[in-house]
Amino acid sequence: MTPRIRRNPNMPRTRTVRLSPHVKPEGQTTETSKKVKPTPDDTLRLIPLGGMEEIGRNMSLLEYKDEMIIIDMGFQFPEEDTPGIDYIIPNVSYIEPRKNNVKAVVLTHGHYDHIGAIPYLIGKVGNPTIYTAKLTKAIIEKRQEEFVNAPKLNVISVSHGDKVKVGKYFELEFFNIEHTIPDSVGVIIKTPIGNIVHFGDFRIDYTADGKPNGLDVIAAVGKQGVHTFLCDSTNAEEPGHSISERTVEKNLEALFKEASGRIIVATFSSMLTRIAEMIKIAERLDRKVVINGRSMKDNVQIAQNLGYLKAKKGTLITTEEVSKYKDDKILILTTGAQGESSAGLMRIISGEHRHIHLKPGDTVIFSSSVIPGNERSVQNLKDNIARQKTRVYTSSLIDIHASGHAPADDISLVVSILKPRYFVPVHGHYFMRSANGENAVRGGLLPQNVRLMDNGQVAFLTKNDFIITEETVPANYVLVDGLGVGDIGEVVLRDRLMLAEEGMLVMIVTIDHKTGRLIKNPDIVSRGFIYLRDNQKLLDEIRQKTKGIMGRIPHNQQIDPDYLKAVFRDQIGQLIWSQTFRRPMVLPVIIEI
Repeated sequence: MTPRIRRNPNMPRTRTVRLSPHVKPEGQTTETSKKVKPTPDDTLRLIPLGGMEEIGRNMSLLEYKDEMIIIDMGFQFPEEDTPGIDYIIPNVSYIEPRKNNVKAVVLTHGHYDHIGAIPYLIGKVGNPTIYTAKLTKAIIEKRQEEFVNAPKLNVISVSHGDKVKVGKYFELEFFNIEHTIPDSVGVIIKTPIGNIVHFGDFRIDYTADGKPNGLDVIAAVGKQGVHTFLCDSTNAEEPGHSISERTVEKNLEALFKEASGRIIVATFSSMLTRIAEMIKIAERLDRKVVINGRSMKDNVQIAQNLGYLKAKKGTLITTEEVSKYKDDKILILTTGAQGESSAGLMRIISGEHRHIHLKPGDTVIFSSSVIPGNERSVQNLKDNIARQKTRVYTSSLIDIHASGHAPADDISLVVSILKPRYFVPVHGHYFMRSANGENAVRGGLLPQNVRLMDNGQVAFLTKNDFIITEETVPANYVLVDGLGVGDIGEVVLRDRLMLAEEGMLVMIVTIDHKTGRLIKNPDIVSRGFIYLRDNQKLLDEIRQKTKGIMGRIPHNQQIDPDYLKAVFRDQIGQLIWSQTFRRPMVLPVIIEI
C-alpha cells in the first residue's frame, strides 16, 4: 500500500494535474510552433507523428515536394493520466489539408500499435493505397468491417522482393523481417536523396545452436546503400542477443509434458508463429486445443485461411467441448496475459467464463513479456491464480517467451551490416532511443550521425546532410473515447483526473425566483470526497456558508445563476480546503421556483 503523505497545513497547496506531455496546457496552440522558411528544393522532409515518446502510436511521414509516404498508422493504449480513454492515436492535422499528396501508406506488420489507428485516420488522409503483406491485409480488412462508416480500404498485398513505384519521386522495395507475427516486412523507400530503410519491429532469428538467420537479407539491403535507418528501440537497453524461438518451443514442450492436468497458456493474440507451434506440440502430445478470446480466434482463423497455421482435423475444439475430455488432454490458448479485465484469462480466473473455470491441477503459463505500465495488473493476476492452488510459470523462471524486439547486441550487428549514413531510433521513450543511438555507435556509426527526434519535429534530409529543424507540426495526443475521436481535450482530462484524485461535491440550491431567497437548506451529494454521515459538522458549515452568501444578495434582485454558481464554487471550495486540505470538484445546481 502506498504510504499517505501528510501535508503541512501551514503551506499553501498547489493544485497539479498530471497531463500527458502531448496534451497541450490551456493557452498553448497545437499549430506549428515557429514560422519557418520554405523547404529547399531537393530536400526530403521526415516527420515522426508518433512512436517517439511512447510505446505505440507508431507513424512517420516522408515528404518530398508535393508527395507524401506514410509508414505505419498505429494506436497506443491509454495511460494513467488518460482515464476513460479507449485509445490514443496520432494527430494528422498536418496531413489533412495536403491529403491529396499522400501517395501510399506502408504497413510493416499486423500489430495494433502499427495498424490500430487505420479506421480512425485513413479517411482523414485521403484513403490512399495501402501496401502491406497478405496477413496484415487480412487483419486490417477484417477489423475495418466493424467500422461501418469508415471508407473501404484499397489494400495491395506485397511480399519479399516486390518493388512498387508510387508517385513521381518514391519507389518501395519490400523484404522479409523476423518478428512475432508472420508476414512482417521491412521497406526500402527509394527517394531522390537516397534510400530510407525502416524495419518496423524486428528481431534476429537464431537457430537452436545459436546461429543467426536472415543476415543475408539485411546485407542485400545494405549493399543498395542506406542514407537513413529508422530502427526499433523497444529493447535497445537490453544487453545480449535474442533468445531463439526454438529454445522457447523446447521449453514449452517440456512444461507441457510435465503437466498432469489442463494447460492454460496466456499470450498475445497476434503471436501467431508461437501459437502455431504450440498447436503442433499439442498434437504430438495428443492434446486438444481450445482458442479462447475473440481477437485470438479471429487471428487464428485468418492465419488458417492463408495457410500460415495448420492444424489436424479435430485438434481445435470449442470452449463448450472442454468438459468432454479429460484434463490431461486439454490445452487452452487464451488472451489476457497483460491482466486486461475483460480478456479471456481474467474471465477464467474470476469464474465469469461460461465453460472454463480454474481448478487445482491446472498449469498456467505466461508466454509473453509484460508491457510497461501493466506490471501491477499482471502481478495481481498471478496472485489470484496462485491462491487457487494452480502452478504458474513465467518467462522470469524459464525461457518461455522470446521478444519480437532486438536487444542491444543484435541492433549493433544490424548497423554494422547495413552501414547507414544516419541512424534514427524510433518506437520508444527517450531513454530507450538514446540507448539505441549508443548501440548504433558500437555498430560502427559515427556518434554525430545519430539523430534523436521527437514527435512533431521536422528534419530536412539531403544527399549529404540530415538537419533537425526548428519547425514542428501538431503531434499531440488525439484521444478515442467510445464513438468520439479527438473531442476529449485537456479540460475534460483535467476534470477526470480531479474527480479521480479528489472526488466531487454537488450542491443543490433551491431559491425563490421572485425574491431570490433560499427556500430550504441546500441538498448536498458527495461522490469520492467524504462519507456524508460521518461529516455532519462540515455539512452544517457548508449550509451556513451557503445561507450567508444568499443573505448578502439584496431581496427582490434578479439573480444571475452563472454568477451565483461561480461564487459558490469559489467560496465553498475555499471553505472545504480550509477544513480538509482537499479540493473536490464543487458542482452547484441552482433551482429557481
